[in-house]
Formats: sequence, structure tokens, C-alpha cells
Amino acid sequence: MNSTLSLNRPVRNYTLGSFKNPKLIEARPSRHQLRSHLIDFSKLKWFGNVNSRTGSSVQQQLRDYSCESRRITSRRIRVSSNDAQFGSFPNKGGAESSSFAEFITSERVKVVAMLALSLALCNADRVVMSVAIVPLSLAHGWSRSFSGIVQSSFLWGYLISPIAGGTLVDYYGGKAVMACGVALWSLATFLTPWAAENSLLALLFARAMLGVAEGVALPCMNNMIARWFPSTERARAVAMAMAGFQLGNAIGLTLSPILMSQGGIFGPFVIFGLCGFLWVLVWLSATSSTPDRSPQISKYELDYIMNKRQKSHAVERKPKTKMIPPFRRLLSKMPTWSLIVANAMHSWGFFVILSWMPIYFNSVHHVDLRQAAWFSAVPWCMMALTGYLAGLWSDTLIRNGTSITLTRKIMQSIGFVGPAVALVGLTAAKTPSTASAWLSLAVGLKAFSHCGFLVNLQEIAPHYSGVLHGLSNTAGTFAAIIGTVGAGFFVELVGSFQGFLLLTSLLYFLAALFYIKFSTGERVNFDESADS
Repeated sequence: MNSTLSLNRPVRNYTLGSFKNPKLIEARPSRHQLRSHLIDFSKLKWFGNVNSRTGSSVQQQLRDYSCESRRITSRRIRVSSNDAQFGSFPNKGGAESSSFAEFITSERVKVVAMLALSLALCNADRVVMSVAIVPLSLAHGWSRSFSGIVQSSFLWGYLISPIAGGTLVDYYGGKAVMACGVALWSLATFLTPWAAENSLLALLFARAMLGVAEGVALPCMNNMIARWFPSTERARAVAMAMAGFQLGNAIGLTLSPILMSQGGIFGPFVIFGLCGFLWVLVWLSATSSTPDRSPQISKYELDYIMNKRQKSHAVERKPKTKMIPPFRRLLSKMPTWSLIVANAMHSWGFFVILSWMPIYFNSVHHVDLRQAAWFSAVPWCMMALTGYLAGLWSDTLIRNGTSITLTRKIMQSIGFVGPAVALVGLTAAKTPSTASAWLSLAVGLKAFSHCGFLVNLQEIAPHYSGVLHGLSNTAGTFAAIIGTVGAGFFVELVGSFQGFLLLTSLLYFLAALFYIKFSTGERVNFDESADS
């Protein structure tokens, strides 16, 4: 029988031999393959009526072709979804994981990269004064203790805003509040030269306004990450954002002396202020507050985020957060206090090192200002690197079955006990290089606490992570003020930095024990209408 088969248009010119040729099958457009599924073999009566070996052979070969095309189409869909970004193709179980290449090119990483840049500007703006305080003190004849008061003026404003800012973040979302915060602190930084030229009071006010605006930065970061990242990626995301935070220290400490040598004492204030205004324009035009509102996000990534978050209690499941959060209920739980104590100790060590290390290297090891800035900057680069490695390790532990509670306690223990031991070594350092090595170890290990208490904020209270961060930040700011001002008075009374470093080491040990005892990685019930 030499007639042309006319079952439907896609296959009418094919010979029977073509069905056996896998190369031809591979070469067929997917449109033809998909349409071949529509062949209803029960309606091919003419094959049945012929009752010939040829008819049954054609039916069997068509069935084989249909099965083969289904298999190829299925395989092509799988390959296509793997080649596409943002994880596996959505299915019943949802996407399970995303590769590193998919993760690093995703829309959510663009968001965290912008957050990292804002935190870099945040720290660069605040750390400029740690370098500028040396020539300013010489020019105005300020004592060591008064220099500590000038530096701590930033913290006066920082004390006011975290709770109010965290509440606004929970209510309005991180995008809008972060934009307002960066715009305000960039303005305060830009106006600092004018304030310093007019009066000491104006300078203190400008630095306090910087603190008010920067108090919303970390709550906004936590809010955005809680909405954009599933729980199995949050430690990595926080580590990436905080890497920018630490690199901001390094950028501020290293560039400030160079900019001051070229543009005067106030050169870096002007440059960093202008960079902040530019960041706001990009942030407002290129990011969205939640993944489902992003016009750039792919369907694959959106499905991946939403599917993974549905398994870990997505933030959007609850109606809009109350404007006045349940403060009494929040403070009645010991996991809250474990976060408060951890944040307080973290801030104590952070601001003491940030504010006093240039002066420490200048006065103890007798290096000039530019060298002191470089020695002080190296540890923050180490912190950025170890922070990301800690985030990878933390997420890996959770994916491999380690409980969230145990993972956070491990990270926090390393983040506090490590610096405690390293600061003891710092007190015995005899050369600037040795001191910088011990300081780098202390600050590098300190980054592990970002995968401890800082991520833990999102886990115990996802709907109140902003205000909870504000509460713990306020406690941290109190501790930072006491540590920053107290270091100056302590050094004047005792005559050395070593005793204060040993005190800080002891406090690290005690805070680690408190966190291990009372923290948890499980959600805590903060709803007043429910039983605790």
C-alpha cells in the first residue's frame, strides 16, 4: 500500500521509517510533538477494517512515536526549567532548591545587594567621625573623654528611632521606610561640615539626626529579607547584607584619610552624603517591597519563593500588622530577652571596636592616622568574608536536618566566645601587625552572630520582626553608649586600653551563656488572644 497517510497535518508527509528514526524525532519541532498526543487510536477505523499486518504495525509505530514524543517533551521541559533561573519548575511539591548560579542571578539577590549597599553607606557615614575625630580633637583641644561624647552623639539619635522605626517597617514595609531613612541620614552627613563650622551644638545635632535615620536600617533589612527569602536562604541573605555593612566600615576607614588629604577634613562627609542620594533614586525605581509586586521577577522565582515560604509560615499569611504592637507580650518571653542581651553585647563590642580602634593603634602602637585607619579596616573585610561563609554553613546545617534552634545557638556561641578569646590575645599584642591579626580574628568570628540572633529575630516573630529588632536595637544602643563613652573614661582613669578589652571579653562569655540558655528557633506566640 503506497498511499500517503493523512491522519492529520503534522504527520501526513512522514514515512513509516521516519517514526523509527530517533534523530528525526529529535529534529521535529515541539509543536508537532505535542499535537501528536491528540491522535485518538480508537477512531482510526480504517486501520482496524483493513485487518492487515500493515495496519496493526502502523498503529503500534504511531503509539511508539506518541510515547517517544511525550518522553522527549517531558525531558525538554525539565531541561528548560533547569536552564531557566530560580530553581526547578513548579510542581505539586513546589521547587525544592536553587543552585548557586540561579541564586546569585535572581531578583531577590538584586534586592539584598541593594540592601548591602545601603548598609555600606550607613556604616561609612557613621565611621567617618572615627577618623575625623583625631584632627578635630587636636583643632579644638578636646580631651579623650569629650571625644567619646562627640562620637557617641550618633548613638543618642540611634537610641530614639529603632522601636518607632521597626513599628513603621512592620506597618508600611521595608522599601518606603528604608528610602526615607537613607535620604535623611545622607542629608545629615552632607550637612555635617556646615554644622561643625557653626557650633558644637549643631555638630552634635547633625550626628544625632544621623543616628535617628540609621536606626531604621537593620529593621528594614530584616523586613525585606523575611519577605523575599525562604527560611533555608535567610542566613545567606543576612550574611550578604551584613557583608555590605562591614565593608562600609572598611570603606569609611580607608577612604576617609585619602579624601581628607584631598578635600579637607569634611571631604568624605560630602562624598558619602551624595552617594546616599543616588542610592535612593535607584532603590525606588529598581526594587519592590514584596516578590509578588515586582515587575522584573520571573514566574519560576516567584513560585519558588512562595512555595518555600508557605512551608515556613509566610509573613503575608497574617492580616496587616497592628500599628501598636503587643510590647508587654513581647517582653514577657525569655526568647525575646535572649535577643535583647545578644544585641546589647554585639553592639557593645561593635561600637567600641569601631569608635576606638583608630585611636587605639595611634596611642598604643604609635602609628599615624592613615596607617591606623588601615589597621582598623582590615578586620571589617575579614568580617564580611567570614559572615558569608557562616551564612552558607548555617543554611547547610538546616537543610541537612539540624534543628533551627541548635543551628542558631552554634552560630551565636562562635560569634561571642570567639571574640572573647581573641580580645584576650589582643591585650598581649606587642606590634601593630600582631594586634591587627588578633583584632581581625575577633571581628571575623563576631560575624557568626549575624547567623545567630540577627536571623533569629525573623524566626520567633515574623510578624513583629521589625519592632522586635527595634527593641533589641534600643538595648544595644544603650550598651553601645555606655561602652563608647565608658571606654574613654576608663582609659583616662586606668591609663590603658587592655583592662577595658578584658572587661569586654568577660561580657562576651556571659552573653553567650544567656543566649544558649534561653533562645529558640521556633515561633513564639505573641498573640494576646491565644494561650501562650
